[in-house]
Amino acid sequence: MSARAGLPVVAIVGRPNVGKSALFNRLVGQRLAIVEDTPGVTRDRLYAETDWQGRRFALVDTGGLRSTSDEPIDARVRAQAEAAIEQADLAVLVVDARQGVVPEDREIAQRLREARLPVLLVANKVDHPSQESAAHEFYSLGLGDPIAVSATHGRATGDLLDAIVALLPDVETAPPAERPVAVAVVGRPNVGKSSLVNTMLGEERVIVDAAPGTTRDAVDTLCERGGRRYLLIDTAGLRRRARVGHPVEAYSAARTRRAIERADVAVVVLDASVPVADQDQRIAAEAAEAGCGVVVAMNKWDLVAAQPRPDRQREQAARAALRFIDYAPLVRLSAARGWGVEALFDTVDRVAANHRSRIGTGVLNRIVGEAVAAQPPPADAAGRRLRLYYATQPEAAPPTIVLFVNEPSRMPDTYRRYLERAIRSQVDLTGVPLRLVLRRRRESEAQHA
Repeated sequence: MSARAGLPVVAIVGRPNVGKSALFNRLVGQRLAIVEDTPGVTRDRLYAETDWQGRRFALVDTGGLRSTSDEPIDARVRAQAEAAIEQADLAVLVVDARQGVVPEDREIAQRLREARLPVLLVANKVDHPSQESAAHEFYSLGLGDPIAVSATHGRATGDLLDAIVALLPDVETAPPAERPVAVAVVGRPNVGKSSLVNTMLGEERVIVDAAPGTTRDAVDTLCERGGRRYLLIDTAGLRRRARVGHPVEAYSAARTRRAIERADVAVVVLDASVPVADQDQRIAAEAAEAGCGVVVAMNKWDLVAAQPRPDRQREQAARAALRFIDYAPLVRLSAARGWGVEALFDTVDRVAANHRSRIGTGVLNRIVGEAVAAQPPPADAAGRRLRLYYATQPEAAPPTIVLFVNEPSRMPDTYRRYLERAIRSQVDLTGVPLRLVLRRRRESEAQHA
């Protein structure tokens, strides 16, 4: 077997509700995919890297393959699973040992034979050794010995990983790559997040449908542009918490919030054809509070030109509604037409660089000193005045500045905002929340610092 570059790809496939996502989570060692008894929860391809016995590979969870459904969404799910099979070096066909062989299992087995790639047959839901005989029925699929496992309980998954590693192709060891910029694409349902991710990738990587709630998981996809690597995270639409009812929807919302927390930059997608909604504001606030960089993407801008309201007024209204993140740049775009995507990448690059930037201590103290000289802190009711001794930036991502003062409680919020504006006026912090932390220091300590 000749060596090739890149990680081997292992695709987990099968009909709905046989436990593919539970097995995926078990093999990667964390709960990345949503697991529910409801068929059809997984729709997009979900990738994760994992390793076993020193061999690293990419594992792909796919939606359930249905052969009899006429629903358009099922056709798109099938297309995503087919794409995973085409890219895979090895397929893991998961079947339900409790239900036995069904016609869809035979159809999928035939499809995998036609793909001419190695296949491991996994009989899931074998929770006890006494149930192993149920797996024997699957010899009739003609894919070799079934491996009896329980994804829920972890039974025999080590044996499965041994079998996977034994069939992986040889790969060339690539030098360590620079960590990609993590970009979470967030917004309320149906604003065009998945369409935007597909346009940024240049392929239909995630399913797009007019029905809100099509995306349920946070789907990570690596891409490269101009020599830079990005981890694009398509997320489920965030609705108001009071309207989140079904467990799948609640878990989707939790995954979206986790995606925001691990992102370098959050692209908050708005529907430019309608006014900014309260939920748009809440999502933008969540991104800012998480400490990631923020870019506002006004999608569907092609529809704005067809409306009577002028473009400038629409943009000004959006900026006014999001004035609490006035540092965030705004990009006009149309995912459907491909407008503005290059500008979006350029803006993400700038914000990502600012997110990890550091301000030299000398420069920072000069800026703060000049701001204090121009406008000293106000005195409190007793005539006591706040004294600022020293400033330093101990952390980046986001930039965090510590101000050593005589009495932190004497600094009003208005003066804190004044200092932030002074710093931003001389340092490019576009798209980045700036955290100011006050530390108490006595005057005698400050003189000897």
